[in-house]
Amino acid sequence: MTTKFTPLFKTEAHSDRIFTWGDAVALVFIAVLLYIGIRLAFGAPGVVEGPEITLDPRALPGYALLSIGRMTAAYFLSLIFTLIYGRLAAYNRRAEQVLMPLLDVLQSVPILSFLPVVLLSLSAILPINWAAELASVALIFTSQAWNLTFAWYQSLTTIPKELREASAIFRLNSWMRFKSLELPFAAISLVWNSMMSWAGGWFFLMAAEIFTVGRRDFRLPGLGAYLQEAAIQNDLRAIFGGLIALVMVIVALDQLVWRPLLAWSDRFKLEMVEGDEPPTSWFYDAMHSSRLVNGLRNILILPLSERLDQWFLRHFQNVDVTETQKPGTLWLIRFLGVIFAAGLFYGVYRMAIMLLAVPAAQWTTIGLSVAATTLRVGAALLIALGWTIPIGVLIGGSRRLTALFQPLIQITASIPATALFPVFLLFMLRLPGGLNLAAVFLMLMGTQWYLLFNIIAGAKAIPQDLKYTATLMQLSRWERWRTLTLPALFPYLITGAITASGGAWNASIVAEYVHFGGQPLQTTGIGSLIAQATAAGNYPLLLASTLSMILTVILINRLLWRRLYQIAEENYRME
Repeated sequence: MTTKFTPLFKTEAHSDRIFTWGDAVALVFIAVLLYIGIRLAFGAPGVVEGPEITLDPRALPGYALLSIGRMTAAYFLSLIFTLIYGRLAAYNRRAEQVLMPLLDVLQSVPILSFLPVVLLSLSAILPINWAAELASVALIFTSQAWNLTFAWYQSLTTIPKELREASAIFRLNSWMRFKSLELPFAAISLVWNSMMSWAGGWFFLMAAEIFTVGRRDFRLPGLGAYLQEAAIQNDLRAIFGGLIALVMVIVALDQLVWRPLLAWSDRFKLEMVEGDEPPTSWFYDAMHSSRLVNGLRNILILPLSERLDQWFLRHFQNVDVTETQKPGTLWLIRFLGVIFAAGLFYGVYRMAIMLLAVPAAQWTTIGLSVAATTLRVGAALLIALGWTIPIGVLIGGSRRLTALFQPLIQITASIPATALFPVFLLFMLRLPGGLNLAAVFLMLMGTQWYLLFNIIAGAKAIPQDLKYTATLMQLSRWERWRTLTLPALFPYLITGAITASGGAWNASIVAEYVHFGGQPLQTTGIGSLIAQATAAGNYPLLLASTLSMILTVILINRLLWRRLYQIAEENYRME
């Protein structure tokens, strides 16, 4: 038996290099986009009046609907982006050489580092309310899109040869191939990654809903702003009510959306016999047997689907998606590539001029701030590893404990740490260490669940025959951990650590500089420096600190996590 796991990074011939030319293009593109956003931010208003957040419990349903609406809008944008971007990368080798390194770099970027830039740039060209709403949707989009796109791309590139040949024999055009082969084959992966994306999106939604910098109040009416306002006013009743509302929303979405989708997607599994324990959903069963739903399906949905199929069949003939481009198309692509390259060079030139305006003393401050945040991220990871490894192995190694604790862990992990942060500030600011302790705590809340889920999955994946062998050899508890448990967990630990590290860096943006009780609270760190530069309108410093943070995270990923992942893939495979 061979146990395989999906690599986060493709191991190709050039994988031993830290950066490729595709990575360089991706980094320059991100830096230029950041520069454009900061240039637009010069016109942002100096004072922004925030919305009035009421703590009346009757406002909670409306706030919950607003938060769900932002999440839904971002998810559908992510899904559309995924289907187009992933398909283009999977079927066009030239595009793949740029699109996949770009996606690899984008998933390494701390998303919240862009929040001040996006908010300021949009507020310079749009009404404040629109700017804040669009910024929140854009932020959630960037937290959801990358893993969805990787899942879709991986599914398209791993469709079995037999199924591809069958689609060719039946002469399916692009639309019918997408509808009848590609989407069903990727359904299970897309549903699971949609659940992950939605859970991660809550963290960034709450961060967007409570974001204030200096005299600019960009808060949005929603559950995050409600909890922050309740914490500021020290209203424990409102805090409790807001948390109950948030948990109810998460549980309702799980029961009414995600579990039905899991049960529905199970029909697309490629297997010869039915699984022992297929996923079930009471809501899916109720809808499946409902006469009203079946009537709407026969009267409305099926006729619309047939008309849509006919329209696509008329407009998209049998085109092979892997065919080579015509000469005219190639010349157009080259022309657009030249324009794109010229734009990048000009953007780099203008960005360099802005960076030269940063004094040497501020570069020293940036270096110290990066080091301080790196230490906090490391501390949060070590604390998380200290308790998630033994607890994860204990839960994953027992079917009874898994059934008991996994639903509770899923619900707890779905509650965004940013929603709880104002609540914990009430208590932590009274302890020694103050905001430093609170910042590490928020990073821990943003990292530990990634590790715990991966460790549970790793413990459950240890073959039973290896456990029996360890028992027959009468290995001590330490010898069993050293020779079986830890080596088997190593790939899952690295996978969890990569995502956990990204969560900790994101959390630094909202953990190191906060407004509480009408007063700004800050500690040394790159997240705090970004917020201070935004509040002071120091845009060269904002650009320099944001780029420094992005480059630091990408270098850590390439120098540490990628190499550890390759070690795990090469040396710790169960074969």
